[in-house]
Amino acid sequence: MDFRPRTVRNKRWKYRISDFPEPYRSLYRILERQGYIIVGRHSVVKKCHWTHAALVENRFCYKCKFYGIESHRDIQMSPAALWCWNACLHCWRLRPTDTIRWDDTKLPWVDDPDLIAEGSIEAHRESLMGYWGHPKADERMKRLLEEAMNPVHVAISLTGEPTLYPRLGELIQEYHKRGLTTFLVTRGVRPDVLANLEEEPTQLYISLEAWDKKSYNEFDKPLVPRAWELTLETLEMLPSFSSITVIRFTLVRSFNMHETALKAWAKLVEIAQPTYIEFKSYMHVGAARHRLSSKDMLRHIEVLAFAKKFADITGYKILSQQIESRVVLLSRIDKPIRVGKGCEGEIDRERDKLEEMLDMLKIDSSLDEVEYKMVLEQKI
Repeated sequence: MDFRPRTVRNKRWKYRISDFPEPYRSLYRILERQGYIIVGRHSVVKKCHWTHAALVENRFCYKCKFYGIESHRDIQMSPAALWCWNACLHCWRLRPTDTIRWDDTKLPWVDDPDLIAEGSIEAHRESLMGYWGHPKADERMKRLLEEAMNPVHVAISLTGEPTLYPRLGELIQEYHKRGLTTFLVTRGVRPDVLANLEEEPTQLYISLEAWDKKSYNEFDKPLVPRAWELTLETLEMLPSFSSITVIRFTLVRSFNMHETALKAWAKLVEIAQPTYIEFKSYMHVGAARHRLSSKDMLRHIEVLAFAKKFADITGYKILSQQIESRVVLLSRIDKPIRVGKGCEGEIDRERDKLEEMLDMLKIDSSLDEVEYKMVLEQKI
């Protein structure tokens, strides 16, 4: 589709939404109301909850604790705002399938990677301008805000499937040329794109909830045939990557908290050999609230107990956790590879707490009793 809207305030990356044809115009207006900034014709940036928490409350996300990512200096973006090959039940983002009949699986436009990189950095800065007048803007916050205006990391995820952008490897190159590290989060449905990246990301995430084709079709609602088989192809080639690799399993109480999923995932991990595994609870937020129950969200102790079972059968070790985000980190290496300087020392400070919680699980198999003890001892 040959389409070039007018720019806004002479910013080459920012176009007038009113110029877009339908249904993109209406969908982009919804995204704008939700706090997204449209970059070019198909990319978006949105300030992360943890960016706000870092600036205002001095709290940092689990990726800061695990990998050293500085939460306030992390751009959250996607080069495929509306396009995905799945309509997953647990997705909290805007899915076009929620509002209209939608079967687009290919971007109608392809913006230059340098425009997207430049625009996403400027959009990140634009999203933070209001904090200079924040009532809690003390010296600490102003110092962090000055740092935030010079981002050092980009999470290529946010919404949609980033591997549907055909110049993804070039985009990663553009960020790296600008001194930013990159985390690429994908469902793994485009092994062809991943195999032919001009440059690998700093860290590659594969996100899974299903354990076989039947469960995948039920929960992840693929819009294309063979999506599960393509995901398996990605897992099979994961050991060939030189970058850090991660498989993130999202746990949903009514769907995958059982032995069948546990054992199937153990086999997939043996094939993929990821550097890390993350077990994370489904979070009952956004549009997902209309599809799943609040009861599908696990308590942290349940995530930890499930992760411990997985560790026992695979040889992966539990390295760390963040209770607030209900996430547990496993690896076969002894200490996480730090790709940034954020949250230095956090893993060491948390190690004793984690060991005590794991010891409690060994002593008492009742999760309710373990959680009660942790509350009394202020470990949770």
